[in-house]
Amino acid sequence: MTVSGFVSLVGAGPGDPELLTVKAVRRLEAADLLLYDGLVRPEVVALAPRAQRFCVSKRPGQRVATQESIQRLMIRGAQRGKRVVRLKSGDPFVLGRGGEEALALAGAGVPFEVIPGVTAAVSAPALAGIPVTHRGLASGFTVVSGHLPEAYEPIISAVSPGSMTIIVLMGLRRRAAIARSLLARGWRAGTPAAIVLSASNPDMRVWTGRLDALGDALLEDGGWPAGSAPGTIVVGEVARLQAYGEILHHKSAGVGA
Repeated sequence: MTVSGFVSLVGAGPGDPELLTVKAVRRLEAADLLLYDGLVRPEVVALAPRAQRFCVSKRPGQRVATQESIQRLMIRGAQRGKRVVRLKSGDPFVLGRGGEEALALAGAGVPFEVIPGVTAAVSAPALAGIPVTHRGLASGFTVVSGHLPEAYEPIISAVSPGSMTIIVLMGLRRRAAIARSLLARGWRAGTPAAIVLSASNPDMRVWTGRLDALGDALLEDGGWPAGSAPGTIVVGEVARLQAYGEILHHKSAGVGA
């Protein structure tokens, strides 16, 4: 069967529409069918004015779309000759199951492309003024999913305490368990840590403290309910550079105003 449609696996970046790539915007504008994650901002969805739009969220408390149903929708749309955009938060291939979707498309004989996005693993710390690597503090970093212990425990166990920056995505609800796991493996209680919520969005907030206080971070303060916003956890010496982030934020706030 010859498939006349096409699928673009597109990264939406951390949230701010201005952080989309030029190619991502072009694909959105030309899309016939848009399947987007629940964390994608409405302003980004609006860039696909001519498309049928479906939110395929997997967020807690929202209607859940299974991975299999998402893949079926992509394949069926392409088989019907549609230009399909699968819009994913961050980068499609960084803890986004984009690889699974690519394999499903290839297996069904559907032509597709991957348009990378700015992953929150790097952009969220950067927007808070935290470099994931910094000379004299960290020469490398590792990114783990905090969704389940079986995802982060093997990686945490393999990393020597303090040897690199630890970036945890989707780990807010398990932040206390993640902190205990790191402490049990020899990380110093006073290791700097940070949480960046809603990176690049108007309600972006940053918590900084010590590793042994990570589990007790009061994310509910100021209408910031735990688990309701996308969050990135940073553990390592680079997190103490967040004071620079405060200066950077205030300097850039007036740019373009």
